[in-house]
Amino acid sequence: MNRMPEAGQASPPLLDTEVLRTFVAIAENGSFTRAARQVCRTPSALSMQIKRLEETLGQSLFVREARRVRLTPEGELLLGYGRRLLKLNEEAVTQFLAPSLEGRVGFGITDDVGTHILPGVLALFARSHPAVQVDVVVGTTATMRQRLETGELDLILVIVGLQGRSARDEVVHREPLVWTGCEGGVAVRRSPLPVALANHGCPWRQTALDALERAGLSYRVAYTCEHCTGQEAAMLADLAVSPFPLSLIRLPLRRLDSDVLPPLGDYQLALVRRDGLGEAGEALATRVIEAFRDLRG
Repeated sequence: MNRMPEAGQASPPLLDTEVLRTFVAIAENGSFTRAARQVCRTPSALSMQIKRLEETLGQSLFVREARRVRLTPEGELLLGYGRRLLKLNEEAVTQFLAPSLEGRVGFGITDDVGTHILPGVLALFARSHPAVQVDVVVGTTATMRQRLETGELDLILVIVGLQGRSARDEVVHREPLVWTGCEGGVAVRRSPLPVALANHGCPWRQTALDALERAGLSYRVAYTCEHCTGQEAAMLADLAVSPFPLSLIRLPLRRLDSDVLPPLGDYQLALVRRDGLGEAGEALATRVIEAFRDLRG
């Protein structure tokens, strides 16, 4: 039978909900890096949270291996409790807090860095604004801009180059665009250089072509793809090299540090609102901006 703490006896520590959410995300992803993208925090911030949780419980929760982490027996036990506590927390909030914001937001996004941060953004937004319906459309930058102008979409997250931004573009993310290919591959040594590019209108494509032309490097467009997953497929088959965001490179792909390939510089993601964006859309825009700010931090 459980006994109540006697007078003067210290109560056991309480488990923080956000730390539990981090713990569950790491356990389910098997990786601090993937979990960090899901909860919109940095891997180092997650590592500090787990360290404090382990100190609070006096138990090791993860076994850290070369490319993944796995739960200890104590971690497995906590995972069951953690999932139930998070579910109860969500039910309590939904039961007692009437939705203060309602509506629908059409959100357009390109198939790149944005799609990797989107699940965490939508999960957090759904918890804070459960009565807002978010309809997500994935497509090219050019298509997203057209649909914003016609009123089909309320908010878009698109790729932009360093030049040619419109006054409505709010830059929320910037990172290097680098030449990428298969680990140990030979595509980079072929002449003319085979490249896999996105469709016409993509800033990555124009940046890469301009760099190759300035360098006077012989090349051929071996593959043209609508989404970056097509570029990945061509690189994984060692059929081409491609301009790719540094944060998206995963083994067996690698950054190509060749003296022959010209530098590509940075690229940017911009958030663009339609004119007259409503309160629900502004709330989602704020959540997206905060997510990328946390990613940088």
